[in-house]
Amino acid sequence: MLCLGLGRVGAFVVAAKPAPSRWVSKVAASSTAVEGEAGTESYRLFFKEGKANISPWHDIPLEAGDGLYNAVFEIPKMTKAKMEVATKEESNPIAQDMKKGKLRDYHGPIFWNYGCLPQTWENPNEEHPVLKCFGDDDPIDVVEIGSEAMAQGTVAPVKALGVLAMIDDGELDWKVIAIAASDPMADELNDVADIEEKMPGTISGIREWFRWYKTPDDKPLNGFGFDEECLSAATAKEVIEETHQAWKGLQDGSIDAGKLWLK
Repeated sequence: MLCLGLGRVGAFVVAAKPAPSRWVSKVAASSTAVEGEAGTESYRLFFKEGKANISPWHDIPLEAGDGLYNAVFEIPKMTKAKMEVATKEESNPIAQDMKKGKLRDYHGPIFWNYGCLPQTWENPNEEHPVLKCFGDDDPIDVVEIGSEAMAQGTVAPVKALGVLAMIDDGELDWKVIAIAASDPMADELNDVADIEEKMPGTISGIREWFRWYKTPDDKPLNGFGFDEECLSAATAKEVIEETHQAWKGLQDGSIDAGKLWLK
């Protein structure tokens, strides 16, 4: 049962640029609601439409129109709690990740907004033909490089600019580099070269942050495929489409979902 009497109910936050009317109307009728206390195992942020829970993974459409994608933000920039959409729980609320019975925190703040793209899935049963590793069993991650901190539970249209092929403990964990459509820099950034010109050091900063972030826990450095290159916006869109097709396989039953919660 949701603890709605605590007054912690908020509307989705949406970027200023309009998306198609079907998405605008859905967001306008939607909200988030918190159950439990932040910093505890009980904390959950649920997405709702009216009084019913909806899944941020399955019910929010991937595409936002005009070549943009909807992003679900789990971790605001400059915060440390490792929050994520709980793919194995009913309605897929946002919860703090657990490792060996303990809540996970980054050892230092992440400098960008972090979340996932709905209706995507990195298939752990399919080997990448070049990298020879398998997907990490999660929605594809998005690193948003804009100036505004996106509150947890924000759903906002973003522009995909590039993608890094991170390899984490032998699993392929794509990182889509994106910018919110509402950001003042959005019109100036369309591809990797634009980031390097207008926001130099951003891509290398993201790469090094994700390379090193697990080492305080005595974990090895993460690696990156394709000679560590940040691949183009066009490639990012291809990867997003591949993960969207894998998600469709979960939905139609052609791919075994295992313990994942589906609609």
